[in-house]
Amino acid sequence: MASRSGPRATGTDGSDFQHRERVASHYQMSVALKSEIKKLNIAHAVVWLLVAAQVVVSQLNLVSHKVVASPYQWEYTYLLSIIPTVFSFMALPKNNISYLVISMISAGLFCVGPILYGGMEMFPVAQQLYLHGKAYRFIFGFSAVSIMYLVLIISLQVHGWQIYYSKKLLDAWFTNTQDKKKK
Repeated sequence: MASRSGPRATGTDGSDFQHRERVASHYQMSVALKSEIKKLNIAHAVVWLLVAAQVVVSQLNLVSHKVVASPYQWEYTYLLSIIPTVFSFMALPKNNISYLVISMISAGLFCVGPILYGGMEMFPVAQQLYLHGKAYRFIFGFSAVSIMYLVLIISLQVHGWQIYYSKKLLDAWFTNTQDKKKK
């Protein structure tokens, strides 16, 4: 295509892309990791809402305990797991390292801790269900311990990936700050 003043100048046909500026890899990684962490935060919020709904319904006696079982002890402490998610959401828009570190540490305390305790707390009930086929707590007709172990497994995966991606994001942000200090 020619311009009004004649043919196109040489070198502007798109073949000079080799030397053009590119987005630094740590910026690309930061964007990708932020996206993954946001997805995991949303997945955690959904799991948290389900656990919170069970606790609220049980505590307020909205339905019979035969329909929705009373919560295990670990579920009450797991409700604190919304704190790391809030800090994570606050850290992402402005690349706030402090909030991300708080999110990672509190995820270990308020998310993974109650999950591990819940696995131990429910183990005798799960063992009884497996060995004898007897369940005493139910959630909508299903064994409560089976459903809660499913919740535990999903939650453990979500929080494990949250912590992993947060650490990778923290490393990407530190790479960025180290590059700025060198200049």
